[in-house]
Amino acid sequence: MLSYHSTGTPAWGVNDVSPARFVEQLELAARLGYRFVPAAGVAAGAAGPRDLAVTFDDGLRSILAVVPFLESRDISFTVFAVAGWASEPGDSFLSWDDLGRLSAAGASIGSHSMTHANFRELDEGQRRAELEQSRAAIADHLGAAPGLFAIPFGRARDWDAGCTALAREAGYEAVFAQSEDRRPPGTTGRSFITSFDGPRQFRAVLEGRFDRWEEWF
Repeated sequence: MLSYHSTGTPAWGVNDVSPARFVEQLELAARLGYRFVPAAGVAAGAAGPRDLAVTFDDGLRSILAVVPFLESRDISFTVFAVAGWASEPGDSFLSWDDLGRLSAAGASIGSHSMTHANFRELDEGQRRAELEQSRAAIADHLGAAPGLFAIPFGRARDWDAGCTALAREAGYEAVFAQSEDRRPPGTTGRSFITSFDGPRQFRAVLEGRFDRWEEWF
C-alpha cells in the first residue's frame, strides 16, 4: 500500500512528490504488473500480492494536480483528511467542498484525526476526542461517516493497543500505520513515498526492501 502526502507542495519537504514523478511511479507499477485496488479491500485482506492501494495523508490541496490522471486510469484512491485543517484550509489544504467533490467522484475519504496530534502524547479522553470528533465532522460535511483512519505520524511508538480499541469503539473498521513489519497489531501497514524515491528506489519499495526503514526517524 502506497502512502503519499503532497504532490506539489514544496513546503512539505521530503513528503512532497512532484506530479510528474507521481505519474511516473504509478505508470511504472502498472508496467510491472501491479493492479490498483481500494485501501479498504487491502485492510480487509482481500488484496493479492500484486495489488496496490493509493492513499494521501493530510488532505493537501496539491493532490488535485494528479486527480485527473487517477481518474483517467480509473485508479481508486483514499484521502485521509485532518478535519480541523479542512475547516480552515487556507491555500494549502482541501476544503470540505473539495473533499465533497472528490467523494462524489468516487474517492474514499478517511480520517487523519481532528488536529494531527501525536497520540503518544494524549490521554485517553483526548485520543477519543480526536477519533470521534474527526469522524463526526466528516459525516456532517460529506454525508457519511468514514470507516478508515490513518495514524498521525504513522509510527508504532505513536500508537498502542488502547488506541486501536478506541478507534474500533469510535466506529472505524480499519486503522492504517506506517511499516508492515513494525506496525502495531490490528493495523494495516503502508509504505511512505518521499521526494527521494526515484525509479530505482520506488521499485525497491514495491518489492518490500525498504520496510525495515519505514520508521527510521
